[in-house]
Amino acid sequence: MSDAVPGPQLHATVTARLRSAGSVFAEDEAALLIEAAPEAAELAGMVRRRVAGEPLEVILGWVLFYGRRIAVDAGVFVPRRRSEFLARTAIGRAGPQDVVLDVCCGTGALGAVIADSVPGVQVHATDLHPAAVQCARGNLAPFAAQVHQGDLFEPLPSRLRGGVDLIVVNAPYVPTAHIALMPPEAREHEPRMALDGGPDGTQVHRRVAAEAPAWLAPGGRLLIETSSAQANRTAQAMAASGLDPQVLHCAELQATVVAGTAPELSAAEGLGPGR
Repeated sequence: MSDAVPGPQLHATVTARLRSAGSVFAEDEAALLIEAAPEAAELAGMVRRRVAGEPLEVILGWVLFYGRRIAVDAGVFVPRRRSEFLARTAIGRAGPQDVVLDVCCGTGALGAVIADSVPGVQVHATDLHPAAVQCARGNLAPFAAQVHQGDLFEPLPSRLRGGVDLIVVNAPYVPTAHIALMPPEAREHEPRMALDGGPDGTQVHRRVAAEAPAWLAPGGRLLIETSSAQANRTAQAMAASGLDPQVLHCAELQATVVAGTAPELSAAEGLGPGR
């Protein structure tokens, strides 16, 4: 690869290298890498990294998610396109001034696109992994969102308890035994905690479903991305916590979301004591 190589020939050369390494979208990836690398030496290095199995999004430094470029740092879970269904579902349920919580936020992609699409929402995000927290803070900075490091709801300020209108969750849901079957770019370059959902893939979902009602406002909603095979177990966990679950599917993205709604206040409860 040199600066003298014509554009079409360069694209064909890079495509061939990527295809020989097993890339399914070699032509598209080649175009993105060529566009991102101003110098031949830089392009050669980026191609070597991709051939070695490093995620394309980490090499580029961004992923296109719901029409927005989201920064992706090394060692952070890369948002998948199927999660755009979770984003779309959340955006359709969020209103201005709502308090939105992005749990297991990773890059903060969900919180960012919700804030970008619904002006006025107040976004909080949590993640246990330090690299994810740092990445999310960068992506969420334009929206004055707060990113908290810790396990699920543990790092949140207590003032949010009982006042969150919408909780979105893309927690790990790959069964432990299936991790070894994932593509190398995921299992070797993304943190295990962002992939491993326990023996049946719903271990974290059950924890979220058990803790979420204490944080939801009356009528608030919990949205969890899952798989079609696991949706019933996720829905059962929500129902056991007093939420009204609904399983939603998107055939186009082959995506599944379970939505749980908290009970509304009764008229008597709304009056409060002594009213």
